[in-house]
Amino acid sequence: QVQLVESGGGLVQAGGSLRLLCAASGRTFSTYNMGWFRQAPGKEREFVAVISWSGDNTYYADSVKGRFTISRDNAKNTVDLQMNSLKPEDTAVYYCAARSRNSGITYNERAYDYWGQGTQVTISS
Repeated sequence: QVQLVESGGGLVQAGGSLRLLCAASGRTFSTYNMGWFRQAPGKEREFVAVISWSGDNTYYADSVKGRFTISRDNAKNTVDLQMNSLKPEDTAVYYCAARSRNSGITYNERAYDYWGQGTQVTISS
């Protein structure tokens, strides 16, 4: 089992940057593929990015490709989301999630086993 805690959210102007951090408990962090999702007010939660357990493979939603970068440090049990060139439409609560590496990589939020509590990101125009 793993517990996830996100941090790093805040209020920034459009065009700015933020770096989100997800810290995981437990010794088995490297056995999980890790994803970032977000939920804007009045909308369903959506996929943002995912990184494989080894860090070798990353995938992004089209809406963030080229602006966001997901990375992980298995020694520190952390996964980061560097967000650049932020837009007002990036405003949302951002969640990290874990899925067993044996189950493969997926964009489907229902397939993730563990979730953090979320961190608010607000982009002003």
